[in-house]
Amino acid sequence: MNTYLILRLQGPMQSWGDHTFEDFRPSHPFPTRSGLTGLLGACLGIDRAETQAHAELSASFAMAVRSNQTMTKLEDFHTVFDVERVSGPPRKHPVVSRREYLCDASFSVAMRFYDNAVFRLEQVKSAIQAPYYTPTLGRRSCPLAVPLLEREHGGEVQAPDVLQAFALIPPQQGIVYFEPSEIPESLQLKPPQLALRDVPSPQGIRQFAKRTVCIYQSGEDRTSH
Repeated sequence: MNTYLILRLQGPMQSWGDHTFEDFRPSHPFPTRSGLTGLLGACLGIDRAETQAHAELSASFAMAVRSNQTMTKLEDFHTVFDVERVSGPPRKHPVVSRREYLCDASFSVAMRFYDNAVFRLEQVKSAIQAPYYTPTLGRRSCPLAVPLLEREHGGEVQAPDVLQAFALIPPQQGIVYFEPSEIPESLQLKPPQLALRDVPSPQGIRQFAKRTVCIYQSGEDRTSH
């Protein structure tokens, strides 16, 4: 039996950075590992420049995300001056930059902390309840609409696997994104997988390693996948 820390990420707007282009900053359709690590790091008081601490925090847990409701995407526009270019000096003229947001999104996050983790479940839960910095949903302009800790079961559940953990938390269905280490033994067929580059690296700010995410529609008969 595993213990899972359950978070609720809900707000008018969220943005979880995908690969960034010069004039377009898209969002993944669900919270990334780097985004969640940054959110928890804010609660713990870890400075953005402390890349080693962020890497250790990220390595402390396995995570899964469930999308709880239908959302829409929104783009806004910014005028950016002195944009750097790979080919030479900064641009002389301003660039219109587009940023993508998820509107009216709600996610449940299940975190299983490893036995030898640098950061422990109790430590992270305590920081969430009394955050050092204000946590946001991917960007500073995206505030929380509800408390981070899931109200059901006091923010913790006991379950054999992550899918059964989510089954205890309303709405009990939705698309689940989880890591291969969390694949339940009861799944008879391997779920579809997606490659992401969102694992914080101690090498420097905005340096990320790859990971694999499995995709599963919860609320369905598991033997059908």
